[in-house]
Amino acid sequence: MGGKLKIGALVSGGGSNLQSIIDACESGTIHGEVAFAGADNPAAGGLLRAQKHGIPTFVVGYAEIIKKYKDDPLGFQSPDGFDLRETLGRQSLFGQGHDPRKIKAFLITRAAAESLLLAHMRAFSFDLLVLAGFMRKLSPYIIDNLDKDPTRPCIMNIHPALLPAFPGTDGYGDTLRYGCKVGGCTVHFVDYGEDSGPIIGQRAFAIEPDDTLENVKAKGLKLEWELYPACIQLYAQNRLKVTEETFSRHGGGTATRRVVKIK
Repeated sequence: MGGKLKIGALVSGGGSNLQSIIDACESGTIHGEVAFAGADNPAAGGLLRAQKHGIPTFVVGYAEIIKKYKDDPLGFQSPDGFDLRETLGRQSLFGQGHDPRKIKAFLITRAAAESLLLAHMRAFSFDLLVLAGFMRKLSPYIIDNLDKDPTRPCIMNIHPALLPAFPGTDGYGDTLRYGCKVGGCTVHFVDYGEDSGPIIGQRAFAIEPDDTLENVKAKGLKLEWELYPACIQLYAQNRLKVTEETFSRHGGGTATRRVVKIK
């Protein structure tokens, strides 16, 4: 990649990972620049961090969209290009046993919010979208709109656990409560499932017997601020490629999975 990597970011909270990415861009650790920062609520502290560096920001109010659907589900307008049946067939966030009505409401409102995200994003030129503490799961609607090359996905996320263990929103807490002696963080590409995309990099730390959740989070965040920029730099250097790998299933047979190869 010749020029600087153009990075778009989505945040929900304080934006410490966004700050680490901005700092790495400004120091040259990442050969790139942050093009925009979007959020799902106007109170996200990450927006202020971006604005202090002259980075454009925008907000898409997910909560208002969800309320609008609940108030009038029949009159709710789905975005252009959204097909509920096709999206149901592609998503893997929900398995059997979930309430079909809740799944339908989730996918319709999520696509509506994501269509607004995409509308804001189209004002910018960007190569990579990073989720920097963005607490909204992405649906196939936005993933399919952005990911055009299966060997080079363009949506990256950081997760507070050593995936595939402990997906979900409370990775550090789940790790500590389970009694693990090692915790960590993972950077991965985003796919249709929950924290199930191809893993790019991981960092680990020891959990001591007297560690509290606050201690564990502090250890993890320190590693996150190092790992995320490092993985983004690999992307900027065009060193990441996603391929299909065949593996043996437990009990017999084979299956395939997507893995990241570092060139």
